[in-house]
Order: sequence, then structure tokens, then C-alpha cells
Amino acid sequence: MSVPSPLHASLAADPIAKLREAVVQTRGPSTPSLPFGIGLMDERLASGGVDGAGLHEFAAASSSLNDDAAATLFLAGIAARFAADPGQTVCWAMTAFDLYAPGLEQVGLGPDKLLYAQGRKEVDVLAIAEDALRDGSLACVIAEVKSADMTATRRLQLAASDGQTPMLLYRRHRTRERCPLSSPSSAMTRWRIGCAPSERLPWPGVGRGHWQVELVRQRNGDPFSLELEACDAKGRLALPAASGDRAAAPRRADAQDSAISRAA
Repeated sequence: MSVPSPLHASLAADPIAKLREAVVQTRGPSTPSLPFGIGLMDERLASGGVDGAGLHEFAAASSSLNDDAAATLFLAGIAARFAADPGQTVCWAMTAFDLYAPGLEQVGLGPDKLLYAQGRKEVDVLAIAEDALRDGSLACVIAEVKSADMTATRRLQLAASDGQTPMLLYRRHRTRERCPLSSPSSAMTRWRIGCAPSERLPWPGVGRGHWQVELVRQRNGDPFSLELEACDAKGRLALPAASGDRAAAPRRADAQDSAISRAA
């Protein structure tokens, strides 16, 4: 006669533990989070980074083109790092194609990494994103919409979990200074991005742009706000460095926030 193991005994005694064990088994291997490589951010994020199988929402801090550009580049940099390995592709779905490709390439998201999808209506964009997530072969999925209700975001979160693919939802077309992130959502994290003044350089030239990065809400964690240097050529952010600590080597002017301005 076999004797039950302590684990089986505890599961039998605790139905909640048994249910959790069943959920873990049905999920299969989990997708790791993508850290930012900045301690002040990663240590405050509940998952240690951007969850690789979840929905994440983004919005510009204001209706200005500069903040729209900053938010676009911020999520593009995240997508570029998800697709860093050769052969990885990002699907970007939208109703109107107005992206500035050279600007995206400056943060590591070149044309060889991008698959564009265009829908006539936002409901079509959301459907495209859901199908792309469930396919499970993409490094990341991005969708641009004006609004997405609780049902839509819940479907995207479930699809991201099923396909083990990160979903970056950009809530664009902000009007009358009403933040799109004020409505309820099933997103794991919600970010608001805006431009911040750059520090004066000790020599003539254009410095790296600064962004005010605000995590408005996250599951199992607290919100926070940080001023960061804009994405580099590999989509990586950085803490602002003191002017005296900056390298004086010549570099290409990094006017990303203006260069990415959407084509009219």
C-alpha cells in the first residue's frame, strides 16, 4: 500500500493549492519578462520587466506631436528588444499608416523586423492583433487604437497569454487633454510617456532626448515615475547622466522626438 507524499496530502487538504497546481500545469512554460536593464525600473516592476505574455498599454502625456513621438518610440524600443534575435518579427496594426520608418530604425526597429497590418476600423485592428497574438510566432504585437473597452482588453490579455506573446496597445488620438488611460482595462501595465527638457551639453550639438516615463498602474505593484534618456539604437533606455560624465566623442545628432513626427 503506497503512502501519499506530503505534497499530495497538502493538495488534497487544500483545494485552493490543488487548483493553483492545475493552472500551472495547463499554462505550460512561462514566457520570461523583458527587463529594462535599469535597476530603478526593474526593481519596481512586479514582474521585473515587461511581461512577455501580457497586455501593456501606452499613451502620450499630452496631445502634442512631441509626446506622441516619445510614446511611439518608447514602445517601439520595447518591441525592438523583444525582437532582438535574428529572424524575429513584430506585427504593427493600425487604421492609418503614418509611421516614420527612419525614426523607428533609430531605436532598433528596422524594416526587416516589421510586418504592417492595416484595418479599415479599429475593431478590425483589434481582431488582427488578437489573431497575431494567438499565432504565437511573432516576437511582439503592436496595435494603435483610439479606444478599447474592458471586453476588448480582456480578449487581448487572454490572447497574449495563450500565444505567449507580448501585446503593446498604443491608445492614440488623444483629444481635449483627456487621458485614454482613465478608462478601465485588463492590461498588466499602463504607461504614460512625455518629453522632458534635455540637459545642456558642455559642447555644441544636440543631446539625447529625455522622456518622463510614468507607470500609471500595474498588477501587484505600485505606480512610479522616472525621467530617462530616450532609446538608443538598440531600444535601450538610460538614466540621465551628469553633463560632466558624458563622453565627448562625436556622434550623430539624435533628434528622435522631431524625426519621428508622423507623416501627415
